[in-house]
Amino acid sequence: QVQLVESGGGLVQPGGSLRLSCAASGFTFSLYAMNWYRQAPGKERELLAAITAGGSTNYADSVKGRFTISRDNAKNTVYLQMNSLKPEDTAVYYCKAVRIVTSRYYWGQGTQVAVSS
Repeated sequence: QVQLVESGGGLVQPGGSLRLSCAASGFTFSLYAMNWYRQAPGKERELLAAITAGGSTNYADSVKGRFTISRDNAKNTVYLQMNSLKPEDTAVYYCKAVRIVTSRYYWGQGTQVAVSS
């Protein structure tokens, strides 16, 4: 049974910080690249950050310099540290696991982040 369970979302003031977690089970976590996406109402799902199995990272321009993706293979968990949050960061945040060589992927259920007006 594959599971990706996001946590850490909530309400935060502009300029504040949150750390999202995505706990994985049911597959060999260390072999998968991990991605964070978000989707705001009326908008397409947006890729924010990616970390490879080897630990290399990439970020969307919209979050570069503010968000940091990391992984702890011993805990089967990927994190998204979000700093300097803006109202436009309000969205449901999702994690995705990707085994690139086989094109296998799994999605989490999402966690809500709301940045107050």
